[in-house]
Amino acid sequence: MTMPPNNRRIVSSRHLAEGDGWEASEFEYGLIIAHNAFNRWMQRCMTAAGMPELSPLEILVLHNTNHRDREKRLTDIAFLLNIEDSHTVTYALRKLLKLGLLTSEKRGKEVFYKASDTGQELCQRYRDVRAQCLLESLPHSGLAGEELREIAAALRAMSGLFDQASRAAASL
Repeated sequence: MTMPPNNRRIVSSRHLAEGDGWEASEFEYGLIIAHNAFNRWMQRCMTAAGMPELSPLEILVLHNTNHRDREKRLTDIAFLLNIEDSHTVTYALRKLLKLGLLTSEKRGKEVFYKASDTGQELCQRYRDVRAQCLLESLPHSGLAGEELREIAAALRAMSGLFDQASRAAASL
């Protein structure tokens, strides 16, 4: 692969894009802007669904607790969302409980969370807004079906590499 001229690279930090592996900086910049766009999208979609006060993490936690209509523990949610700082998930769970979007049940030392009927209805409204505003435009974007699955697989692979690198950096 030929390298484009330095002035044509789309990177967040030029000092990270010099020499071999400059493409990683371009990928990281893509992640940064995609992450911010996705967070903005989730909040606006949830606002349209009727709950403007939720943060992106709270939205993710709500959807995760609603997933497959199964109860989940804090550790399950943090693991599935790949969140290391479980206290942020705890805060989200408390807020969602206070808003009546989740229910909880303590069994021994464990607390299990589940989307309430109100939470399930909100997730359905979010799904409807998502279908109307996002999914209808996907076929026209050139990104759909198999290509989206390949991108998702690449993102999961890169997530593993970032996790491995973070463990290595923590040991320095």
